[in-house]
Amino acid sequence: MSFDATQLFAYTPMLILIGMGCLILLAETFAQGAARAGLAWLGIAGCVGALVAIVAAWAGAADPQIHFQGMLVVDRMALFLDGAFVAAALLTLLFAPPYLRERGFEFGEFYAMVLFATAGMVMVVHATHLVSLLIGIETMSLAAYVLTGCWRRNLRSAEGAIKYFLMGAFATGFLVYGMALVYGTTGGELSYAGIASKVPQATKAPLFYMGEYFILVALAFKVAAVPFHMWAPDAYEGAPTPVTGFMAAGVKAAAFGAIVRLLGGAFASPLLVFDFTGWASVLAVLAALTMTLGNLAAVRQDNIKRLLAYSSISHAGYLLIGVVASGLGVASAKPAVLFYLLSYTFTTLGAFGVVAWIGNRSDERLFIDDWAGLGTKRPAVALAMTIFLLSLGGVPPTGGFFGKFYLFRAAMESPQLYWLVVVGVLNSIVSIYYYLRIVVAMYFRESARALAPTDSASMRLGLLLTAIAVVLLGVFPGTLVEWAGSLALK
Repeated sequence: MSFDATQLFAYTPMLILIGMGCLILLAETFAQGAARAGLAWLGIAGCVGALVAIVAAWAGAADPQIHFQGMLVVDRMALFLDGAFVAAALLTLLFAPPYLRERGFEFGEFYAMVLFATAGMVMVVHATHLVSLLIGIETMSLAAYVLTGCWRRNLRSAEGAIKYFLMGAFATGFLVYGMALVYGTTGGELSYAGIASKVPQATKAPLFYMGEYFILVALAFKVAAVPFHMWAPDAYEGAPTPVTGFMAAGVKAAAFGAIVRLLGGAFASPLLVFDFTGWASVLAVLAALTMTLGNLAAVRQDNIKRLLAYSSISHAGYLLIGVVASGLGVASAKPAVLFYLLSYTFTTLGAFGVVAWIGNRSDERLFIDDWAGLGTKRPAVALAMTIFLLSLGGVPPTGGFFGKFYLFRAAMESPQLYWLVVVGVLNSIVSIYYYLRIVVAMYFRESARALAPTDSASMRLGLLLTAIAVVLLGVFPGTLVEWAGSLALK
């Protein structure tokens, strides 16, 4: 395998994230006390640099460019998702410093791990080879495990990290074993294009189907699809709140980017998609189960982080509708998935940003009753949270409404998915109930105790940016979906 500067420059955003992460680790050895606050700004500078590099690379990515002998690709779909990942990291770095400082565990390694996890996400969506996919997933996941357990004195954080790590290792086992089976039944192919070219011969071997589904199971773990969701509620509840938002938005978006590229490349053959044993049929059932279980479990939650965790599971089900529609040949499905991922990223980060803002070291305020009176005491923050909750529920004119609208509309182009759209609409109606429970507490109940939030300029800036993004995605949805369809998937 040959390496040259041209190939390396094509992945400048990822290299900036890795380089800045290493610089933060080095600087952390010399930073003491208040100087640690500057490490977060180094991370933010790295994210800004990566965003600039993504914009600079956009024009040259009109035609897909394959590098490193088929291991990675640069195209506009990958750059589109790169922008979402880097934005998620930047917002996390705005929310995290005051939260960590208030709770007494601000470490420079935290900011480096956020950048390393983001670099792993970037590799995942650029991967066109199962080995590079594995490397990207493990880079992202290992950093996420550390971030989940970084609150060292909190037993819930440690418990969540252990569960996440064990289930993640289990998923990696499925991925590697699936890769081995695909490799053996295709005559030594691991690149997406190579696998696709061998599908007619490989489908004669039952082990090929087993390998395909093992790989899908591994990715289903990462998106917390039912029945592979068991780790999510405990990991989301135990992780520091800014980390929970980063995981729910970034890790899920990266996994779905991998699913879209893998199923649209290596496993796109009609031999694998259209019959009753094909992956589209299997994922349709998983989508229905994921939406339903996620929403029904969320209805019973009083802890807001667990409620949002089950909400995140249900949104994985909605996104799977778009993946299935894409597998059945609906051209508008992939742009709809991309738009949904972008809207979901900003909405989820904003919601968890408010959860991080409202509590403090002695009073986390993680239960719905703890939010009573927020609309009176802090109307701007309550309004932002209302926007995020309405977006998650799919209420117009937010980005979340149009995300679901475009997904359902794409699925309706295939008569085979009418039933799935009905299930999705019914689940959306159910979700409104538990989202409005929080809104009712904020505006129609009196607070029993004083509010002492973890307030800071960076948190206010993060909430402002996410709220504006969610509203703009609802005001100009058609423009962005058309852009995603004509550019990101070109």
